[in-house]
Amino acid sequence: MTTPLRPLAVLGAGTMGHGIAYAALAAGYPVRLYDVWAPQLAKASGAIAGIAAKGVELGKLAKDEAEAVVGRLTTTTVVAEAVRDAAMVIEAAPEKVDLKLALLSEVQAAAPADAVIASNTSALSITEMAAVLDRPARMGGMHFFNPVHKMKLVEIVRALDTSDDTVAAMQQVAAAMGKETVLIRESPGFITSRINAMIGNEAFYMLQEGVASARDIDKALKLGLNHPMGPFELGDLVGLDTRLSILQYLHRTLGEKFRPCPLLEQHVKAGRVGRKAGRGVYDY
Repeated sequence: MTTPLRPLAVLGAGTMGHGIAYAALAAGYPVRLYDVWAPQLAKASGAIAGIAAKGVELGKLAKDEAEAVVGRLTTTTVVAEAVRDAAMVIEAAPEKVDLKLALLSEVQAAAPADAVIASNTSALSITEMAAVLDRPARMGGMHFFNPVHKMKLVEIVRALDTSDDTVAAMQQVAAAMGKETVLIRESPGFITSRINAMIGNEAFYMLQEGVASARDIDKALKLGLNHPMGPFELGDLVGLDTRLSILQYLHRTLGEKFRPCPLLEQHVKAGRVGRKAGRGVYDY
């Protein structure tokens, strides 16, 4: 008889959180999805069911498999309930270090001693987060990409104290989800966020200077450099507020070459943060 998999806890039910939850559910893990806001959990549950239904429609999942995927999901607004017997806790809260530190302190108090803890941060310091734990060796980074159920890469991040066992556990879970991994020694922005932030910021400078229209800059990178999305399309998808937050962190840690473009800052101040707001560089 196959031993049932221990649950995975995913903390944060936003776009990345529900995507990570779906990937874990599809890999056979029971998942406890936490968010502070119950309506967000309801929205995430609907999104997860929608991804499963689309899989049936495309012939990638049988109907009973899709029902089993959704049936493995539990939601809660209590951190302790989410993590109580979890094999792994994946933190997917917004990119605000104080929020993440507070959340990890709650995890520290309630998660099993052997649970691996991973952050889905796209740029922040895993070492700083791990410092709130009694055993920082059990924490590392698992940076997923949006949309999680389609994107194949997970950046595995080794912080200052991350153990080999923790790295192996993160790689194993990522592989079970059908992902490819790269291993990174912690550095601001890792690989992808550092390069993407630079490209997106430079695109805004070009737009500000009138070098070309947003559509032509996007078209040039897609057709000339074979990027699947242009920098403005990607920024609107990720959220320009998230992109600005990453740039501000990289500017503080890596210097002037990452100074955010004033036009990007204006978009965020105006609430034009992308698809989630109905307007970013483009209107939706």
